[in-house]
Amino acid sequence: MVLGAGLAGSAVAASLAESGWLVEVLEAADKLGAGASGLPVGLAAPHVSPDDHVLSRITRWGVQATLARCEALTTIGKLSSDDWQASGVLEHRVKGKRSPPSGKALPTEGERWSTRASAKQLMAAGFALESPALWHAKAAWIRPQRLVEAQLATPGVHLRLACQVHRISYTDGLWSVWNDQGECLAQAPQVVLATAFDTAPLLQALATDAPGVYLPLNPLRGQISYGRMCDLPAPTRAALPRFPVNGHGSFISGVQQDGQECWFVGSTFERDCLEAPVRSADHAANHTRLNTLLPHLTESMAAAFVPEAVQGWAGLRCTLPDRMPAVGPVDALRWPGLSVCTGMGARGLSLSVLCAELITASLEGQTLPLPPELAKHLLAERFLAKKLR
Repeated sequence: MVLGAGLAGSAVAASLAESGWLVEVLEAADKLGAGASGLPVGLAAPHVSPDDHVLSRITRWGVQATLARCEALTTIGKLSSDDWQASGVLEHRVKGKRSPPSGKALPTEGERWSTRASAKQLMAAGFALESPALWHAKAAWIRPQRLVEAQLATPGVHLRLACQVHRISYTDGLWSVWNDQGECLAQAPQVVLATAFDTAPLLQALATDAPGVYLPLNPLRGQISYGRMCDLPAPTRAALPRFPVNGHGSFISGVQQDGQECWFVGSTFERDCLEAPVRSADHAANHTRLNTLLPHLTESMAAAFVPEAVQGWAGLRCTLPDRMPAVGPVDALRWPGLSVCTGMGARGLSLSVLCAELITASLEGQTLPLPPELAKHLLAERFLAKKLR
């Protein structure tokens, strides 16, 4: 069983099914995209740092896994060019932040991933030639809900909607999931919790004999602003970059939403928030964000941010203190067969497929999808060690 049918849950289900498992996916909502995977469009792009630290290295493995999956799903007709494109991403190094590694810290494959943006790329984005910017060649924009739908269509995956899980239990080698009426919804020897912030209360309710926080998950609300390309003046449309730009939020244009080509700006970041309404104040914040990211568009797009024109989407993601996901068993001795896949924050598109492949490789006894010295930073059991100290 996989609980949760968002980016993490659908990725886990697809990876397991491709390895021959029969997977039942239980989703609390009555439709897909009710959570963070309902984001209209997002980016899979590497993180850079001067010392090429662990997060930077892991995101390269993650983006590589995501792009490979998108390419495979496109080959068999489950995704199209309207759903994703390996467009590359220009990163505006706002105030010089996120310098790429150099010298001994530069990875051998570094030049294939991130380089100084060329004069042509800078001009296409509307920047001066001396602007600090990187070009990420291996990066893509993706419509998350379409990726979710394609992954859940993998043979061997069975999706059940409107299954709200209240608690889970373990007896005689089987995991059972229960609703709030005390009805058993399903049973299986292996269960993966991919329920974002709701993973924490399920674990806490399970640990009645040893209460405490097993995963210190924190909710993170984000809102994007968007509008139709056809509503922008022709000169403004002509000035929009034809590839995504990130570095202080992101700007993406020309992607379909509700049958129309749209532009997208965001997202905001609000910690410790358990609700995700669309707020006019956050549209203003995203317009300010655009002023930092692409200053030459701020004035010409001001009219697109007025209340009667701008549209929005908001959702909740969850994070962990070390900015790494939690993957695999939480406590294999106490709860055999129970795994989690959560805590990806704003990097769900970059990391969800890699995390799913890590869970599958562990269950199958296969070679890990990334070096062991990096994989250890993703394992959920790292929090058990802290809890016991």
